[in-house]
Amino acid sequence: MKLGVLVNLTDKQVDEKIKQVADYGFNHCQLCGWNKELFTDEVAEMVLEACKKYDVEISTFWCGWSGPQVWNFYEGPLTLGLVPTEYRYQRCKELMEGSDFAKKLGVVNVATHVGFLPETPNTEQYHAVVCAIRTVAQYCKDNGQYFLFETGQETPVTLRRTIEDVGTGNLGINLDPANLILYGKANPVDALSVFGEYVRDVHAKDGCYPTDGKNLGAETPIGAGMVNFPAFVNKLKEVGYDGTLTIEREISGEQQVKDIIESKKLLEELI
Repeated sequence: MKLGVLVNLTDKQVDEKIKQVADYGFNHCQLCGWNKELFTDEVAEMVLEACKKYDVEISTFWCGWSGPQVWNFYEGPLTLGLVPTEYRYQRCKELMEGSDFAKKLGVVNVATHVGFLPETPNTEQYHAVVCAIRTVAQYCKDNGQYFLFETGQETPVTLRRTIEDVGTGNLGINLDPANLILYGKANPVDALSVFGEYVRDVHAKDGCYPTDGKNLGAETPIGAGMVNFPAFVNKLKEVGYDGTLTIEREISGEQQVKDIIESKKLLEELI
């Protein structure tokens, strides 16, 4: 396994951000983009030049989408991903644009949060979501790519069933072990027994279970939450995963840098 760090594509200061990856001591990153105005030939060239300059490889392009986003249990199912019908068409288009941008970068994994996948499969809502995912996944397949679901907003069984029902053959998982805990959906070690064969990238992130019925649990530095990283890394090895562990720390400033460096040391010992 290799170690990487998540990089947010928020502006054209690409060289600085990729340099930071190398300064942290990484050769891999996951590039996350929410602003489709940056999905241009110019920005793609800047990214490629910076990656070559600093010897950094992009494991996955994480693609966001427009519209409202509320990360809790009440508004979340109504606003996130491809599940809400009023945003579905536009977001499908945006994910396809993200796929085209990733193709410019030579990146074969395109990931996103698809939303709170319906747990009951024999409903019109579930089948409509499956059709939408299939449209995006087929577009990615035509671009020579895999389409990855980031975990957390559904149970592992529901995610596996959705992958099987979409059935395009190019679906995978961006496994975020903390999200499975933050959303109260599963123990990430056990989840690998359900869908381990589909994992193509991994967020190294930690957190705690929810303590009320509306809000997600709290993210923490790696080692301070409920993810059992020694067992998790061992299970990844057991299921044959040999990709990247992408450190994600969703805060900013000096503490974020400190936590990333400490996480790198901890994970190096485990892998």
